[in-house]
Amino acid sequence: MGGGMLRLPGMIHRAMVMHVVTVVVGVMVGGGSVRWAEAGDVPTTLEGPFEPVTVPLNQKAFRGNAVDLPDTDPRVRRKGPRFAPEQISVSLSASYGSVWISWVTGEFQIGDNIKPLNPVSVKSVVYYGRLRYPLHREATGHSLVYNQLYPFEGLQNYTSGIIHHVRLTGLKPGTRYYYRCGDPSIPAMSDIHVFRTMPISGPQSYPKRIAMVGDLGLTYNTTSTVCHMRNNQPDLVLLVGDVSYANLYLTNGTGSDCYSCSFSQTPIHETYQPRWDYWGRFMEPFVSEVPLMVIEGNHEIEKQAGNQTFVSYSSRFAFPSEDSESFSTLYYSFDAGGIHFIMLGAYVSYNRSGAQYKWLERDLAKVDRSVTPWLIATWHAPWYSTYKAHYREAECMRVEMEELLYSYGVDIVFNGHVHAYERSNRVFNYSLDPCGPIHIMVGDGGNREKMAINHADDPGHCPDPLDTLDEYMGGFCAFNFTTGPAAGKFCWDRQPEYSAYRESSFGHGILEVKNETFALWRWHRNQDLYDSAGDQIYIVRQPDKCPVRPLPMNPLRRHRLIRDF
Repeated sequence: MGGGMLRLPGMIHRAMVMHVVTVVVGVMVGGGSVRWAEAGDVPTTLEGPFEPVTVPLNQKAFRGNAVDLPDTDPRVRRKGPRFAPEQISVSLSASYGSVWISWVTGEFQIGDNIKPLNPVSVKSVVYYGRLRYPLHREATGHSLVYNQLYPFEGLQNYTSGIIHHVRLTGLKPGTRYYYRCGDPSIPAMSDIHVFRTMPISGPQSYPKRIAMVGDLGLTYNTTSTVCHMRNNQPDLVLLVGDVSYANLYLTNGTGSDCYSCSFSQTPIHETYQPRWDYWGRFMEPFVSEVPLMVIEGNHEIEKQAGNQTFVSYSSRFAFPSEDSESFSTLYYSFDAGGIHFIMLGAYVSYNRSGAQYKWLERDLAKVDRSVTPWLIATWHAPWYSTYKAHYREAECMRVEMEELLYSYGVDIVFNGHVHAYERSNRVFNYSLDPCGPIHIMVGDGGNREKMAINHADDPGHCPDPLDTLDEYMGGFCAFNFTTGPAAGKFCWDRQPEYSAYRESSFGHGILEVKNETFALWRWHRNQDLYDSAGDQIYIVRQPDKCPVRPLPMNPLRRHRLIRDF
């Protein structure tokens, strides 16, 4: 899209973000014509940067400590015979023409004497078609079993049921498909489910609604979040890390809100892998019909014998790794209509000399903004959170990758990790920048760990810089600021100007991309009515003012980034 934005009378002032006004924006398009977008009673990023807003903690509605669903809850129990498909889910390939159907058959085992199932003993078959009857197309796939093993006396080992992944190909865009999965020779086939493929890639073609959620877990707060998400009828769900929280448990099933507080003497960080099965069963009614795309968080590391990590995460979900040429489950990309999504790994090497960074350079270089105008990046640990929890923990990743993403004009960044909600102004390198992305943190899905309520700029809550170290996120990069209002300090003494809105509540977000210029973002709190939003804004692209400039990193520039921040 070419042309500029018209700023019309009646636009709200940046300090009036909390007020209700009517905004009408004109967009210059090819040939000099004007497309009008009615923004209604919602502010737009054209009015930014906004004055920082902190919503006071709602003590009446606040439920800071979530309680996990027990294994006796009927929503997490097996419902069919042993080899009947369960934990069914849909995930996307790199483009609309194919999807993955995944499911589990057979029982998991946990204990001292486990015997893994033979993964080829049950077939991986999907019947599908555009009509419910007959399902005339057939696809087959592959199956696997994974183990979670601990070489320490007294710890229980785990072996999964048989996990199946089948790719359906030759699909039409924006089309409903019905399917059944399982092994017809047993017979053990699922009920009929239905999903809709993504729209064809193009500047006027988008999924109607995309749900964004992080740090979901499996608590009673989780059930509220998922209920609200389903009510919003998304076409796609993105989960930005921290899925089942199986690693808040010992192998004997004893759990805690804080593993390191309760189980500091264990020889290895244990997990209770059946929580993954419970999570898959609970989510099946939703994700068997709405595609789910996941990127790993720190709770998916799950270190085990032989220093293996991310085994459950990499085994249970299907990823477009080959299609996007990352060949990794820890980072990949895909298209959803006119959006190109980049899913990055915060817990795998992101250095410029590493495989992920080099893949990211190649992937960004291939993006055609005339086909996929919107460029959205996600990873788990945020760069611009102002909460005390995990404050500047991902600073080394920011130093390595931020300028590359900025040079290609990433529009929005979604993160989790911090258990609260926060939306930034447009920002780059800790400075307000009209061409920087909007960073949105949705780590408030409902998990068992406590809600984040303290801010690093609150008196007495600035963390010690050494406390920001994370053994899985590289070295130490979080130095004191040398410029700006926080010069000489590790934290600001007020809400930073790059933070537009923050609130401690459980919830999820919905992104509605309207066209190549406008996207409506709404954040829904669990304590609110289904049709209300706690925060909302139109995010407006301005490619004429912020053209893509994929320049190589200047070593002096990199040095300044590290030194200043």
